[in-house]
Amino acid sequence: MAAPPKLRFAVALAAVTLISPLAVHLYLPLLPDIRLTFGVSAALAELSFTITLATMAVATLVYGSLSDRFGRRPVLLSGLALFLAGSVVSALAPSIEALIAGRLVQAVGAACGTTITRTMARDAYGADRLVKAIAYLTMAYTLGPMVAPPVGGYIDDRFGWRGVFGFALLASSVIAAAAFFVLHETKGRGETRRGGGVWHDYWSLFANVRFSAFVLQSGFCSGSFFAMAAASPFLMHDQLGRSATEYGLYFFLYPAGYCLGNLLSSRLVGRVAIEPMVLTGSAVNLLAVLAQAAIVLYGGLTPAVIFVPGFFVTFAQGLALPNAQAGAMQTEPGLAGTAAGVGVFTQSLAAAVFAQLYGVLADNTPVPMIEVASFAAVLCMVCGTLPYLQRGPRRRQAPDI
Repeated sequence: MAAPPKLRFAVALAAVTLISPLAVHLYLPLLPDIRLTFGVSAALAELSFTITLATMAVATLVYGSLSDRFGRRPVLLSGLALFLAGSVVSALAPSIEALIAGRLVQAVGAACGTTITRTMARDAYGADRLVKAIAYLTMAYTLGPMVAPPVGGYIDDRFGWRGVFGFALLASSVIAAAAFFVLHETKGRGETRRGGGVWHDYWSLFANVRFSAFVLQSGFCSGSFFAMAAASPFLMHDQLGRSATEYGLYFFLYPAGYCLGNLLSSRLVGRVAIEPMVLTGSAVNLLAVLAQAAIVLYGGLTPAVIFVPGFFVTFAQGLALPNAQAGAMQTEPGLAGTAAGVGVFTQSLAAAVFAQLYGVLADNTPVPMIEVASFAAVLCMVCGTLPYLQRGPRRRQAPDI
């Protein structure tokens, strides 16, 4: 077995995962101010957020396929350059239309982060270490959601929402420099994809029931969270009268749960198989959503009611996601990049759909959040059960990266 890369490679790879939180979580506290600045509806303001998720979803498919054909490094660097350009356009936007256009470019660039890092991790650390590699990368990623909303809220309160995009530009410049100078090409010269074209690749992957169940489970679990995430700034601001800074501090519970779930997942590698981990995460997600619904309907709305159940939803994501993504990428080793792209696409698309569904149904009460999150959680449970029912002999995994 080949030795793993040096520490600086892992650190740079982890840094690249922070591009996605800079596009998504840094922006969440700005939504009420964006709505007021441009005098638009909550649904249109929400569109400036969800369009990022939808665009990232589509772009991940392209990045995954391109990385299988042309290598990981050039595709990654191209995406980072696009993110920088999108941040500039967004910071200078004179209208909501210009802001959405800038967010589109930013999202296309941000999509490279999660897809390419997971693929490079698979190349560098091997299939046996993949669950733990993804878990560690995801824990690094959660630093972004932990820091981004409080930082975004603080900068918004003090300097306005344009200052937040200036911060995103500065942070992404540092990340791009680290990627350029540290990350090397990981795709082996002898590693070739199967012939048949892009659509044949997708058909080959989705024809595998295990692959489809794994990626859909990740998507619907993300849908539960993003229904809560999309509702939380409006409920905190409009219903509870809390500031963007306070919202950012409460938001910390979301990534904290995610980080804890990934930490536990990484510790259980080699002890618990992929399928029961995915099933357990699906069950915890469903229970947390149903508990929140019961408290809201029969108790009342407080910040804790919004964010504490969300902690357990993201904890469930952390348990299931590294295992589900590793299981999906192992179904077709020659299509690892494409499989990673499809996995991230499904997550981002489901997140965008369920977040925008909340935006359409929003009525200044927590009821739409409960309905949308519960619907996603039920679908997540169904998909999380299928691989467990079809599981084969347990596959031993290497204990260390």
